[in-house]
Amino acid sequence: MDNDYPDSPEPMHNIVLIGFMGCGKSTMGRILRKKIGYQHTDTDHVIEKEAGMSIPKIFEQQGEESFRDMETALLKKLIEQQCSKHIISTGGGMAVREENQALLRELGFVVWLECPPEDILAHTSKSNNRPLLQCDDPMAAVTSLLEQRTPMYEQAAHLKINTSELEFDEIACGILESARYHYGTT
Repeated sequence: MDNDYPDSPEPMHNIVLIGFMGCGKSTMGRILRKKIGYQHTDTDHVIEKEAGMSIPKIFEQQGEESFRDMETALLKKLIEQQCSKHIISTGGGMAVREENQALLRELGFVVWLECPPEDILAHTSKSNNRPLLQCDDPMAAVTSLLEQRTPMYEQAAHLKINTSELEFDEIACGILESARYHYGTT
């Protein structure tokens, strides 16, 4: 495994799921937890619990930058705690900061779950918990955000999986086989 952090102890064997909102990170995290018994950590849920409010409320009261600070702090905390054998589902914007891209890779094997804008909109249209999509033209917002974030996801990820035509079990098998290869285990 290439390790950009030579001073760190043994590598943390985590599977970190990144990607745009609505691409299945939380669902896949729960499925992987059942398959391999790792603890599942959903970063958005952890942040909501620590902040004592929902993500839309954080955006409304403190702004997006404050929320991004919370994401970075959580990644650092997980690394500091030497979190290992976790499936970590991240928020859709976790990789927008260059600092977070390096932290994600330090934390574990990073898998980018990707799907087309139409699927994203179908998966998120009934949710009021998506502050960046509460606008007059959610499709334009999704398309614009995807254009901005795609290079960031590419930078952070070890593996990219397009989820649009795959069953959850197929995705899980692909992730687990790739993670075994990445960590050099059988």
